[in-house]
Amino acid sequence: MAESRDTGAPGGRKDPFWNSVASFGMDDIFVLPEWISELKGEKTASVTVEESGSIPLELAALMQRVGDCRGCRLSEERNTIVFGGGNPSAGILFIGEGPGANEDIQGEPFVGRAGKLLDKILAAIDLDRDTVFITNIVKCRPPGNRTPSKDEVAACWWILEEQIRIMQPGVIVALGAPASRTMTGSSDGIGKLRGTIHRYGDIPVLPTYHPAALLRTDALKRPVWDDMKTLRKLLDELGLPRAGKD
Repeated sequence: MAESRDTGAPGGRKDPFWNSVASFGMDDIFVLPEWISELKGEKTASVTVEESGSIPLELAALMQRVGDCRGCRLSEERNTIVFGGGNPSAGILFIGEGPGANEDIQGEPFVGRAGKLLDKILAAIDLDRDTVFITNIVKCRPPGNRTPSKDEVAACWWILEEQIRIMQPGVIVALGAPASRTMTGSSDGIGKLRGTIHRYGDIPVLPTYHPAALLRTDALKRPVWDDMKTLRKLLDELGLPRAGKD
């Protein structure tokens, strides 16, 4: 069946999933009802980890639902599903584009050169991997580190959507154009999206350049530093990161 949505939301925004689909130039997608049920875990075996209101336990249950996901072509060449890493209870969520070669092997996000640079960026505003959670728009490595296609993003969206629902972050930082477009529903380039605080529902979204872009272009370091100063101010206003681990 072909589906297209324009569901009402506070502030008149479309549902974020369909906003994301539209940002890639898709007015509708063709899906079978059983595909939707399977992707959302409605037909999977019973989950052994009970959801008890604990964020780590709920995320563990979500990982069991994801299982050995075969929802798109990225599963054909991946080694590992990179679910995310860090402190899911801290209230600060960084979202990148997709796993790279090192991440695909180790199963952790941002562990290559871009990850080391991200660690330095976090340290500059008194954050680290224990005070943020880091994940990607797609959880499997696109071959050759290419940009995820619109159907791959759409297939993987429900996982990220569930992660956000469970973690209820106070702020989202979108790293790079694909993540920023997905989280804002805009087709604008990252140069235009950054410098402004957007919204995913009620959650502030701060787009900025991907650390990998900084490795290629030194001139981008200044705007990223400006974005991180904005983030630091926002975190202070929101009282983030949240203390302790759930």
